[in-house]
Amino acid sequence: MYLSNTTIAALATPPGKGGVGIIRVSGDLVPLIANTILHFSPEPRYAHYTSFFDENNVVIDQGIALYFKAPNSFTGEDILELQAHGGPVVLDILLARIIALGAKPAEPGEFSYRAFLNDKIDLAQAEAIADLISATSEVAARSALTSLQGEFSRQINQFIDELIALRTYLEAALDFPDEEVDFLTVGKIKEKISDLLIRLGSVYKASQQGSILREGMKVVIAGKPNAGKSSLLNQLAGRDLAIVTPIAGTTRDVLQEHIHIDGMPLHIIDTAGLREKADIVEQEGIRRALLQIQEADSVLLMVDSTESLSINPAELWPSSDNCPESNKIIIIHNKVDLIGQSPQVCYNGTIPIVKLSAKNGAGIEFLKEILKSKMGYISGDGVLMARRRHLTAIFTALSHVQVAADVLHKNEGGEFVAEELRLAQDALSSITGKFTSDDLLGEIFSSFCIGK
Repeated sequence: MYLSNTTIAALATPPGKGGVGIIRVSGDLVPLIANTILHFSPEPRYAHYTSFFDENNVVIDQGIALYFKAPNSFTGEDILELQAHGGPVVLDILLARIIALGAKPAEPGEFSYRAFLNDKIDLAQAEAIADLISATSEVAARSALTSLQGEFSRQINQFIDELIALRTYLEAALDFPDEEVDFLTVGKIKEKISDLLIRLGSVYKASQQGSILREGMKVVIAGKPNAGKSSLLNQLAGRDLAIVTPIAGTTRDVLQEHIHIDGMPLHIIDTAGLREKADIVEQEGIRRALLQIQEADSVLLMVDSTESLSINPAELWPSSDNCPESNKIIIIHNKVDLIGQSPQVCYNGTIPIVKLSAKNGAGIEFLKEILKSKMGYISGDGVLMARRRHLTAIFTALSHVQVAADVLHKNEGGEFVAEELRLAQDALSSITGKFTSDDLLGEIFSSFCIGK
C-alpha cells in the first residue's frame, strides 16, 4: 500500500529512447534533492535550464528543472520535474541518484493517489486521468478530459447536495413532530424526488455511453455456416481479415477485430458456423463461439436470405439451445441482392432486422446506425467518461430514490424515505471518493501507469 509520508520518484514518460525524458519527484525531500542535484534552490514555477550533477559533482546531463512548491502542485506536495534527454541510460542514472538521496520508487498511480488524498482531485477525476491516457479515440479523449475538468463530479455532487437537503428536511420533521411539519402532505418533496429521478436517469444514460467509449462494445457475429459472417467482419473492419470461401466451415476459430464507429469502440468477433453435425475441430470452434455469444453485448444473427426470410430468432437460431436473449439480438438478412431486395431496416417488436449484402457492402451503414443506437449512442459533447463501478453506483442510487418515491406514494412512513435517500447518497458518494473503502482505492490506483 502507498506510504504518504515518503518522497517518491518515477519516470513520467514512456520507457525507451526519446527526445525528452521526464522524472517526477514528490514529497518533503524535494527541496534537499533539488539543491543537491542542481547545486542551487530552484525558484517555484520557473523553468531553469541547468546541469544535473551526480555524487562526485560530475554532470549527468543538462535539461530543464521545474519546481512546484506545496500546496500549489498536482499532488499538493513539493514537486520537482527534471526534463532530461530521453536516453534510458541517462534517465536510469538520474533516477538512481534521486533514490540515493532518500526518495523511493513510486508505485503505479501513487502521484494521483496523493493528489486525491490532498483534495487536489476527487476519485472520478483521478480515474479520468487514466482514461485520458488510454483513450482510443478523439471522442473518448474529449469525454475523459471533460470528466477530468470536474464536470462529472460536479453533477454527482449536485445530486448529493440535493439528497442531503431532502434528508435534512425529512429527518427534522421526524425529530420534531410537535412542529406539525407533515412532509407527506408537502407536494414539493414528491416533485423534487420525481425531478431527481429524471435527471439522475439522464446522467446514467450519458454515463453508459462513457462506459462504452472507455471499454468498448462486444459484438459477436453468429449463424449457420456460409451465412456470410466472415464477409460481414471484413466489411466492418474495412479490410480482409477472414478467409471467405463457398466451402461451409471455413472459419473454425474465433477471429477478433477492434474498430471504431463515430468514435465508439467495438470488439467485433467472427465465430465458427453453428450446426449440429461437425467434425472434432469444428466442434471446438462452435464451443468457443457459444462462449463468446454468452459474453456479448450484441449478437449479429446472420441469415442467408436465399434460405429464409423469417424474423423470429427462435426459428433462425441454428440449434435448439443457447439462443441469446432477444434484447441482445440483431437479425441480419444477408445476400438480399440475390433475391432482388433492397437494403433496409425493419423491426420484429424491439428486435432490429437489417437487410444487407455483406459481399458488396450495401446496407452496412444501416447496421452501423443500429449498433450505435443499440448502445444508446449520443454525441461526444454530452458524454461523461464513466467506468462500470460508476454505472453500478448511479443505478443503485436510482433504485433507492425510486423506492423512496414509492414509499412516499403509499404514505408508508418518513423514516423509510429518509433511509432510502441516505443509501442513495452513499452510493453516489462512492463515485467521487467521499464514501469509498481503502480496498477499492488500492484497486483503482494500482491500475494506473507508474509516474502518474
